[in-house]
Amino acid sequence: MLELKGITKIYNPGEITEVCVFRDFSLRVEEGEFISVVGSNGSGKTSLLNIICGSIPVEAGQILVGGRDLTREKEYLRYRRIGRVYQNPALGTCPNLTMLENMSLADNKGKPFGLGRGVNRRRRDFYRQQLSALGLGLEDKMDVKLGSLSGGQRQAAALIMATLTPIDFLILDEHTAALDPKTAEVIMHLTDQVVREKKLTAIMVTHNLRYAVEYGSRLVMMDKGEIVLDKAGQEKKMLTVDDVLSLFTRISIECGN
Repeated sequence: MLELKGITKIYNPGEITEVCVFRDFSLRVEEGEFISVVGSNGSGKTSLLNIICGSIPVEAGQILVGGRDLTREKEYLRYRRIGRVYQNPALGTCPNLTMLENMSLADNKGKPFGLGRGVNRRRRDFYRQQLSALGLGLEDKMDVKLGSLSGGQRQAAALIMATLTPIDFLILDEHTAALDPKTAEVIMHLTDQVVREKKLTAIMVTHNLRYAVEYGSRLVMMDKGEIVLDKAGQEKKMLTVDDVLSLFTRISIECGN
């Protein structure tokens, strides 16, 4: 379980460009939830993910995982138990390394580094098994450099790499935004499949309202650092894209956008 309690985040404090993104913000994420987060630009969606991952510090509040306070824990330590897939398919993978080498790096996340070989070829069959579940033929590209693959193939590989080791949370940072519509549909289907099969707790930021409605067990809409809509379970299932779009449009008009 993840809890954000009384979070305050201010960018450029004391300067003319000071911006308060969150003030006394709280959010509770139950184990096994798949949350879709939507909102206009500047609503705090990406800042929320960065705060959870430790990429940016907070001025006040606590970040708790299973009751343990992670507020001051370093980013690289948090990533031992967090998997993240970024918007840019070029991030999260090493383009000049082969699929096997990338999978080996992901497999060693959180483990001590020594002077042994970085690639454990005895795990090759395990990596092939994980990739074959995607149905994209990536298991036959173990010796191909990732930089030569399409954006969708790299994003699919990044999804498997992010969930290869045991994690507490999967963070999806607009991970379909840079893909063409057909490929984005494939990646969303694969994402849902991986989350379900591995019983993950996931938080997905997306600008696609249909994905937010169709996928996941909970939908959260943010505006100016506050939650303005929070539906889970049966209430979430009853939501339509038009419902979410209507609220989104009304907020945009009130803000003058």
